[in-house]
Amino acid sequence: MRSFIAEFIGTVLLLAIVAGSGIMGETLGAGNAAVALLGNSIATGAGLYALIVLLGPISGAHFNPVVTLMFWKLGHLDLKKMLGYWACQFTGAISGVWLSHIMFSLPLIQESTKVRTGLGIWVSELVSTLVLLAVIYIGDKQAKDRVPMLVALTVTAGYWFTSSTFFSNPAVAVARSFTNTFVGIAPSSVFGFVAAEVVAALLILGILALVAPKDNKSYTKVL
Repeated sequence: MRSFIAEFIGTVLLLAIVAGSGIMGETLGAGNAAVALLGNSIATGAGLYALIVLLGPISGAHFNPVVTLMFWKLGHLDLKKMLGYWACQFTGAISGVWLSHIMFSLPLIQESTKVRTGLGIWVSELVSTLVLLAVIYIGDKQAKDRVPMLVALTVTAGYWFTSSTFFSNPAVAVARSFTNTFVGIAPSSVFGFVAAEVVAALLILGILALVAPKDNKSYTKVL
């Protein structure tokens, strides 16, 4: 239960950071989107680093269904734990958005009207997820003690070099449809994001099966 609780709380806090810093950045930026995005990206990267360092030893600090899918496929956790993590991640993400609404005295239940769609956005989200999963996989193999920093810096940079602002997370995409604030995404746009993220995860797993089949078989269950 400790690992499930850690995944839930970690995802709650991650989305509270994402949504809350977006609200704060937009408010203080007085309509300047660049200032809002700067505050949003810095807060997200810093918060993600702290969460991974603190909760990584307990649950692995996935906070992301496609990360959990990759580690399940590589043998780090069983099917039951993967499904449990997914439940914690999706419910935690939505709860985190609602928590940010409460903190900023906004209506609890919202629906985003911000449409994010089109080929460029979908390709961006595909690339974002490929980059994130590759960084996590390689970091886990080559620089395990630096994974929190690598992931945090990758996400911070991703906010700025991708047109989709580096969601790379199905739970995040779904949860952000529940907030009509700076970080929102219209419900009609969610499917494109999630589809791109899942395709990226499958591509990474296919690539790993080809380039490192023996290495993948050597993984043991550690969670």
